[in-house]
Amino acid sequence: MVCRQLKQGEFQHCLVHNNIAESSFVSNKTSEIGYSFPLYLYQENFGQTERVTNMKEAIVKEFAAKIGAEKVNELQLFDYIYAVLHSPAYREKYRKFLKIDFPRIPYPDDAEQFSRLAGFGERLRKLHLMENVGATLTVAQNVANFPVAGTNEIENSFTEKSNDYRDNKVWINNTQYFDNVPLSAWEFYIGGYQPAQKWLKDRKGRKLDYDDVRHYQKMIAVLCETERIMKEIDLAVPFPIIAQKHVQ
Repeated sequence: MVCRQLKQGEFQHCLVHNNIAESSFVSNKTSEIGYSFPLYLYQENFGQTERVTNMKEAIVKEFAAKIGAEKVNELQLFDYIYAVLHSPAYREKYRKFLKIDFPRIPYPDDAEQFSRLAGFGERLRKLHLMENVGATLTVAQNVANFPVAGTNEIENSFTEKSNDYRDNKVWINNTQYFDNVPLSAWEFYIGGYQPAQKWLKDRKGRKLDYDDVRHYQKMIAVLCETERIMKEIDLAVPFPIIAQKHVQ
């Protein structure tokens, strides 16, 4: 899902989803309506459900020609697009255009560039869908530890004035906190939301159970890893070498 235009701020309005999502999935700000672009469509054909790609065949062929291949796997192409949309250099270079229209995707220069970006996109896609996050990003990484026993009730409001985040700790009440939550993860934006903050605000008054605590820990780990991969994209694939021709 992406937005066609931005009301304010910078472009960070892109997030994969694999279930039905409403238009405010990425942002609930006025004018920042989200549009879903499904990878596949499902249609009935003589009583059988058939899955077809939702990508224009001519564009897919152009990508294949760019990388010298007979064809391009649609999921790999999806991952390539997802990596481009998470490139800080791309977001900066086209910031003015990203505010007023749908993102345009650059063609790759060659097969190597396509493959590397698709690899980054695959990692981001799986992270954001939280596929096997527990196996790949464990609490053993010392992120968002929850060391103090107590009621587990979220009592704090998480506003700037309440100062519930300090010294890399997120305090949910007067005695309990998630430790080692980096400021970058706490302030990380996806669209119009800051997930590390919104998730807690939406649960004020609720007592966190074991699964809740684990989920929040995984969220913080995902945000940290997302930031790291985004930086890695620009380091591994210098953006200026990406061709100027774009696909809408």
